Amino acid sequence: MKVAELILYEDNHLLVLNKPGGLLTQGDRTGDPTLLSWAKEYLKVKYKKPGRVFLGLVHRLDRVTSGVVILARTSKAAARLSAAFRERRVKKGYLALVHGAVSPAQGFFEDSIAWKAAQRKAFLDPRGRQARLYFQVLEKRKSESLLFLAPESGRKHQIRVQLAARGHPIVGDWKYGSRRKIREGRAILLHAWWIDFPHPTRKERLHLWAPLPHYWPHNLKLKPPTFEFFP
Repeated sequence: MKVAELILYEDNHLLVLNKPGGLLTQGDRTGDPTLLSWAKEYLKVKYKKPGRVFLGLVHRLDRVTSGVVILARTSKAAARLSAAFRERRVKKGYLALVHGAVSPAQGFFEDSIAWKAAQRKAFLDPRGRQARLYFQVLEKRKSESLLFLAPESGRKHQIRVQLAARGHPIVGDWKYGSRRKIREGRAILLHAWWIDFPHPTRKERLHLWAPLPHYWPHNLKLKPPTFEFFP
């Protein structure tokens, strides 16, 4: 896949991409290809840059998750975007297809979550860090539910473990209890659908959304996201 096909937004300070599910955001011990390395090569070729290309990673998605990833093309942009994430001036919304009928139709999941490095997995633990997740049921489909999700905290695997703990693992997420395989190998049906954030150098906010990957069901009735989803 060409990086140009993944671009949601590009200017002198930013490169925003729609990450495919199954692709690493950045390198790990596997040495597998990454979104970051693809993007650096794209910039190097497009702008005929000699030497190393700077590209700052200010947030990331799990390998199995698809959707919006912001990359900073300058150190100034990287610092300002990192501050925006840290100060919670960035709003994010996800889509997930989960097992079972979720009830009520909307609300919050609130838990304490701990990360167990040995298992590379998150668990609910009263001694863990607080995690809060807004959810809204968009559609009920036989034995599954389509959810809009907006995390108010950023714990590792937060969405995956909070849904699984309530008997609603994300479709394809074997690590957290799903028994349905997604044909796209190492992907699950969790998608970073949209993001709203302050531009690092201009006095405006950017509101971007990412089309769903091809391996999702094609008959979902979705509209571009709006802030009406938030309580």
